[in-house]
Formats: sequence, C-alpha cells, structure tokens
Amino acid sequence: MTKRMIAMLAAVILVIGGILGFKYMMAIGAKQYLSHMPQPPQTVSTTLAGEQMWQQEVDAVGTVRAVNGADLSSELSGIVESIDFSSGADVKKGDILVQLRDEDDTAKLQALQAAASLAATTLTRDRKQLAVQAISQATFDKDQATLDSDNAQVSQQQAIIDKKTIRAPFAGHLGIRQVDIGQYVAAGTPLVTLQQLNPIYVDFNVPEQALAQLSVGQKIAARCDAAPNAVFDGTISSINSKIDEATRNVQVRASFKNPDEKLLPGMFARVSITTGAPQELITLPATAITYNPYGDTVFLAEKGKDGKLAARQTFVTVGQTRGDQVSVLSGVKKGDEVVTSGQLKLHNGTPLTVNNKVQPADISNPKPVDE
Repeated sequence: MTKRMIAMLAAVILVIGGILGFKYMMAIGAKQYLSHMPQPPQTVSTTLAGEQMWQQEVDAVGTVRAVNGADLSSELSGIVESIDFSSGADVKKGDILVQLRDEDDTAKLQALQAAASLAATTLTRDRKQLAVQAISQATFDKDQATLDSDNAQVSQQQAIIDKKTIRAPFAGHLGIRQVDIGQYVAAGTPLVTLQQLNPIYVDFNVPEQALAQLSVGQKIAARCDAAPNAVFDGTISSINSKIDEATRNVQVRASFKNPDEKLLPGMFARVSITTGAPQELITLPATAITYNPYGDTVFLAEKGKDGKLAARQTFVTVGQTRGDQVSVLSGVKKGDEVVTSGQLKLHNGTPLTVNNKVQPADISNPKPVDE
C-alpha cells in the first residue's frame, strides 16, 4: 500500500469520526437542553385523605339451601291415580300428595289376608288337639311357622300399597308438579319438589386465615340479587370440622329467618360478618392505589418552595377493601392530598394541575344501576 493510499484512508477515518462526534455532541446538547426545559403540568384529580370508622368484616359468597329439601318421587312404578295438591301450596307433614293405582296390590293383599286367617284358624285347632295329644308337636310347629309366614307376607304387601301413596315427609312449600293423572311413572321419577323455607340456610366458604374470627352464634348479614334492597340478618349455626385440602377453605353454615320466603334454595348470596371493634382508619378510593410487585404506592400532591403543586410518590400499606374504598394503614396521613386519577403520566416532581370536576367512585357499599 502506497503512502498516498494510507493518507487517503486516514482522511476518510477523520471525516467519519468528526461526523459521529458532531452528532454525539448534538445529542448530548439536546438532552441537556431538554432536561432544563420546564415540564408542562399534568392534570389530575385529587382527594384529601380522611379518617372513617371502619368495621372489620369477613366477606364471602354463598348459596341458599333449605333446612329440609327434597325432590319427591315414588319408590315403585305405577300409574298416577290422583294428585292431591296444587303447585306452590304449603303442606303439612303426612299430607297425601300423589296416589298411584293399587287395585291389583289390594286384591293380592286380600288373598294373603285370607290365607293368614286360615292359618290362624288351623293353629287354634292344632292347639286344642295338641293339648289332648291328638297331633304331634312337629305338626303344631309347622302350622305356627305357616301363620308367621302368612302374616309377614300380609305386612309386606301392605307396605307395597302404602308406598303407592306418596305423602309429604315434612312440612314445607311445594314446587311445580311434574306429573299428570293417568301418567305412568317409573320408580324414582320426580313428582314435585318440597322445600322447608323458614328458617333457611346459607352455606359459604372462607379462607382458613379467617377461621379464628368466626364462632357459632355470631351475627351475619346476607344480601341477594333477587331482593337488592333487603338485608337479611342471621347467625352462624355451624362450622365444618375440617378444612378442604385443595382450596384451604372451610365451609360455614348460617341460619336465617325467612317468614316472607324471599330467600329460595339455590340463590346466590353475598354474606358479611363483622369482626372485632370499629377502628378509625384512613380510607382512599381504590383508584388512588397503584399496585406493584415491589410495593403499593400513591402519588401525593404537595406544594414546593415555589408554591406550586408537584407529585411525590410514596409507598403505602393497605388493609381491607370495602366497596370502592381501601383502608390505608401507613404511608398517608390525615389531610394529605392524594392523586386519585392520572397517575400513569406522573413521576416524582411532575408539576400538577388539579381538576376535580369528575371524581372516581368512593362508596363503601356500591350498587349497580340498571340502565
């Protein structure tokens, strides 16, 4: 390579290096310029942190079930002879509901009764003859066994006839009948549902951590979508003796008075159990909390030395939630101005403009509105 080529190559390298250096210096200068530019204020909504009386609660969802409930059916097949109830009626224990046709069974019962009557007459005669040794003891014992067998068959046939009369096993409220007169029903075919509605149970599950806060006899409140404005008061009647290994939850049963029969088996219910004494805690709207893997934070709107509002991020420890509200155990003091919306565009020191014309929900017991 000649000296001239080396010189040209060196000149090209110097030119390229100069261009790159110039671009680098321009980028550094632009970054420094931007860093010294004043940031435009970001519009947020805020609220003043205040204290409220906070009652600790254990919340859960459950299912309403009857104290006694059954889909009634017949143990035997047959044709429906009569239906002695109306759909939706209240019945007492032992009331006849459905009668299946039993003429053949009754005729067979009469035949068995006649045979048993004859066996009883024969045994009476044998007893007199045995007393004068006109017959052997073996003959008397055989006729005694015959009478016992005939009486057993009579009882068996009577039981079959009784099973063709379906009665209410307990007092309760009937549902809609599922059969008609003249219909053939097989054994086990549902005829009608019977539910005892007052009192009524609500079964629900709670985590094992809440078990220490519950006890039999404790007061409980329930709400259901079918009666959105009603609150049903009850008591815990039993707590399961074991914890589910798969979910680590324990089943709890509460008893409720239900005189108006507004609670029906199968309903979805939301239950809440108050625990401990009321506490005065700082509460914030749920939108004010930013949840992160490294810790939960909020932004405070604080005045700087220049008197202007700026954002300051701080870590908080949150407690239980109640509707749209979250209790804050540490990190925020009473009277602090907390950002409730617009946090995504903030970092420490961001200038703020407050616009509270629209505020996020902050209700302890929100209710959906049908539109």
